[in-house]
Amino acid sequence: MAVIGLAALLGSACGTAAPPAHGPTRASSTRPAPSATAPASAPAAAASVTIAAVGDTMLGNTPDLPADPGAYLAPVHRALASGAQIVFGNLEGTLTTATTSKCGTAGPKQDCFAFKDPPRYIRYLKRAGFTILNDANNHSFDFGAAGQAQTVRTIHAAGLAQTGLPGEITVVRANGVKVAFAAFAPYDYDANLLDLPAARALIRQAAREAPIVVVYMHAGAEGADADHVTGHEEYYLGEDRGNAEAFAHMAIDSGASLVIASGPHVLRGMQFYRGHLIAYSLGNFAGYEDFGLSGDLDMSVILHVTLSATGGFERARLYPIQFEGEGQPFPGGGSVAFIARLSAEDFGPAAARILPSGVIKA
Repeated sequence: MAVIGLAALLGSACGTAAPPAHGPTRASSTRPAPSATAPASAPAAAASVTIAAVGDTMLGNTPDLPADPGAYLAPVHRALASGAQIVFGNLEGTLTTATTSKCGTAGPKQDCFAFKDPPRYIRYLKRAGFTILNDANNHSFDFGAAGQAQTVRTIHAAGLAQTGLPGEITVVRANGVKVAFAAFAPYDYDANLLDLPAARALIRQAAREAPIVVVYMHAGAEGADADHVTGHEEYYLGEDRGNAEAFAHMAIDSGASLVIASGPHVLRGMQFYRGHLIAYSLGNFAGYEDFGLSGDLDMSVILHVTLSATGGFERARLYPIQFEGEGQPFPGGGSVAFIARLSAEDFGPAAARILPSGVIKA
């Protein structure tokens, strides 16, 4: 099931959050989440689960959209979906027809970015293999409560799972195993990672609902110079973006099996903590003309992680991605070596060991 609750919703500008005088509220409710795989014969009780995950994903920003959106993710489809029962991505924006954004009705202003794709674009994300999309980020409320609500409805109507709203735990089944997702960002219109007691309680509740718990965090400063995990509170444009390392450790201490992240728009290192993998930023994945491509921003990865039926780490691998043209992802590039170096520099003995093949070792 997916447990959904909306607390007071906030409007925001890019890099800032300005609460309205009164926000709409909705009591917690429950709804079924779609299965991660089609029904099949009963699997063995000890079946493992493979999760594929990528970072920030948008297929353009209306009216600047790819000429053939259906083919945009085709070059990386196999690496994304092959062998994975669950495919997770951070939806860095909205799927809406709403016209009033945080930037105003006249369209984006300088230094203000409001992201939206047509709702029909959900079909292309589903075709690419995604099974669950995340809304815990700084762009899920770009078009207010109406845009956020239409995005959630659109995802559910396509048969995909969704997570990231306040108080929300999303549980899917894969290979007969329950997998719970809880996602956080530093905003009150998402599950707020700055509210550590509430986040801890939500993760503990997720661990009571499923033996595998995946926690996502949209945390850290942004840009090519933000590729290191600092171990301290990080800020961007004066906005508190959380302490990614402290939050990730808290999540695992509270029952998370795996922690994945994006938000800095650049790749970051990986660490093992108490035997569980933390991927501190998967960077961008798709963003036709949306995201910068200079320097270290021109590469990404697809992460595959296999967990046991009780949430233990079994194996993981990175598949390198290189952006070409107007930000289209293609297999290849130097991202595996880049993450391996960052991991060693930031975490020393606790770093994930990343082989040139992309295989990740504790």
